[in-house]
Amino acid sequence: MKETEINKARAIYYKIFSSFFVYSKDINKYENLLELIEVVKNNGLDSSSGEAFLNLSQKLPKDSNELLLQEFDNIFYNPQTTQIRTTASYYDEGVESGRKRVQMLDFLAKTKIRRDEKKFSEYEDSIGFIFTVLCELANLVSEGQEQYKTVQHCIFKDILNEFVEDFSKIVYEHEKSDIYKDVIAALVSFMEFERLYLEVSKAKAKTTITQVEQKEEISEEEKERRARNKAAKAAGPKKQQDDVFVTYDVEKDI
Repeated sequence: MKETEINKARAIYYKIFSSFFVYSKDINKYENLLELIEVVKNNGLDSSSGEAFLNLSQKLPKDSNELLLQEFDNIFYNPQTTQIRTTASYYDEGVESGRKRVQMLDFLAKTKIRRDEKKFSEYEDSIGFIFTVLCELANLVSEGQEQYKTVQHCIFKDILNEFVEDFSKIVYEHEKSDIYKDVIAALVSFMEFERLYLEVSKAKAKTTITQVEQKEEISEEEKERRARNKAAKAAGPKKQQDDVFVTYDVEKDI
């Protein structure tokens, strides 16, 4: 497969995982996600990936995203269940805004990709935002903008690869995980592909953070972040022109 085709395919996979880990009630985005799953389910990276996407195509209703939104809420927000954190900083230091967020901001400074704080309340090192950024970078590289190869490699190696295995494990084992078990099965296969493609070794697992997930004391900053998320969710779907979580452009010189 040519380099351009590989990067277009990588962008599709990152788009799929971005859709699963960035909360959105937008039914159009959900329908686009279903279309992408149809594209990849018969062309999985391996048998596990193919089976996972086939399962997802059967589990996800065609006319409603409520089932997916409810499971997302149960895993990442519902205080009655184990809440899973999504930032690289948390898995690195046990805080929501730490070294990995600073690293991510440094990498983003080499591009014109920025988090729109009015529309996306999660931090720059949240896994949904990382998937979204890597999708955009893979698209840019596929269009011949090879200056982004280095920054995409750095974001994968120094940010995503450092915590995606730990994150995947606890999402897969979550008591409310059903759809997300298949999402994680597909994600694990894709991460293996990315390590081979980008020549990056798997990071060592960090288990100490996940073991205290339910017992930790929530900081005021984290309480405010969750409150903002709940307020955004309560406000309902945004208008189409506002429903873009990441605004980006391309610098001519990096």
